[in-house]
Amino acid sequence: MANVIKLRKGLNINLKGKAAAQVSAVPASKVYGLVPDAFWGMKPKVVVKEGDVVKAGDALFVNKLHPEMKFVSPVAGKVTLVERGDRRKVLSVQVEAAASQEYVDFGVKNATSLSGDEVKAALLESGLFSFFVQRPYAVVANPSDAPKGIYVSAFSDMPLAADFEGVVLAGEVENFQTGITALSRIAKVYLGVQPGSKLTSVKDAEVTVFDGKCPAGNVGVQINNTHPINKGEVVWTIGAEEVIFIGRLFNEGKVNLTRTIAVAGSEIKTPSYKKVLVGAKIADIVAGNVNTDKKVRLIDGNPLTGVKTSEEGFLLAHSTEVTAIPEGDDADELFGWIAPRFNEFSVSRSYFSWLQSSKKEYVLDARVKGGHRHMIFSGEYDSVFPMDIYPEQLVKAIIAGDIDRMEALGIYEVAPEDFAVAEFVDSSKVELQRIVREGLDMLRKENE
Repeated sequence: MANVIKLRKGLNINLKGKAAAQVSAVPASKVYGLVPDAFWGMKPKVVVKEGDVVKAGDALFVNKLHPEMKFVSPVAGKVTLVERGDRRKVLSVQVEAAASQEYVDFGVKNATSLSGDEVKAALLESGLFSFFVQRPYAVVANPSDAPKGIYVSAFSDMPLAADFEGVVLAGEVENFQTGITALSRIAKVYLGVQPGSKLTSVKDAEVTVFDGKCPAGNVGVQINNTHPINKGEVVWTIGAEEVIFIGRLFNEGKVNLTRTIAVAGSEIKTPSYKKVLVGAKIADIVAGNVNTDKKVRLIDGNPLTGVKTSEEGFLLAHSTEVTAIPEGDDADELFGWIAPRFNEFSVSRSYFSWLQSSKKEYVLDARVKGGHRHMIFSGEYDSVFPMDIYPEQLVKAIIAGDIDRMEALGIYEVAPEDFAVAEFVDSSKVELQRIVREGLDMLRKENE
């Protein structure tokens, strides 16, 4: 029977526009783009040139730091553009999809009969190793490391997040189990699930139920509450959806990067789920489904941790949802903060909305709603931060550049996403996720 961990801290943010459990396929995009910035901590070296013809599963670029790590095309077709920015930074590699899709044949394999090294070699060859993220530093994993465990969270409780077990997993149970089995050959697998989950019977993994408010679904929270990371230790994490990719590789012998994502938010006309390939154009995903009567913020990901995008952007490799909320820069509020605000969300009960049902859905826009000010030790972060870490002190140590104090306060265990809810409730409007990212990069550079 799975162990159950009850988390006392956190905050559920109930936003309008949750995706209905209806799944449809997105028409194939003409052009797909793989974006290196989706894989933090690696330096891309493009191995194709414009005009090259590739199959689905062929490498588009590799990691200069670990050339055996490939990043592969989601489709077969012709490379049409290697997009570069300042200092020739690679922004995307774009492939025009062919009418008939061809896949690189990696061969069907029985994961139970393979060694850990053989599984790792298969993942490196197919490009699926690139989906591993390591702690510490929250960067792409180093294939030469021996992790003490591989952690998978089978649910997300971020606002408007996709329902993995209820929708995404449908028809993919066998692939998910195969993926877990393959991972277990490399290191022990720890699977986090929500209360009432049917995944407690998954084989080849230690399953733990996490019962609590957002961000209980964050893999960082789950690691901290089960097997905290000490200095010198390395763990790998991977999304539950990417475990399905791995299962398909071993069961079908090819790289199939089709995801079921949530297209959600108050500015989506019909929130639902879409089957789409990694790298698809955002315009094709939201075509005709976005309200046009106001300015809209398109987000690649969920509203707390996602990245601002546009219809010209491409679906990032790790994204499990595309959301649309009001931009808010054209809002006109009569009486401003003096109004009772029954339809506004407030953590501090500043509005009368706290008197209403907890099931009430809110429409929040992209405004900061306040000015930046000095950080105050008020306990705001701690009330929504379900990790055995002092978040306010850690953030101050990062700002000060005090590496010894950062280490003592647990920076090896965190990732920017773990501070998303704390950033939301912060009355000082401090960009916590950006600060944590800079702190992790600083520490990584210092230790290299």
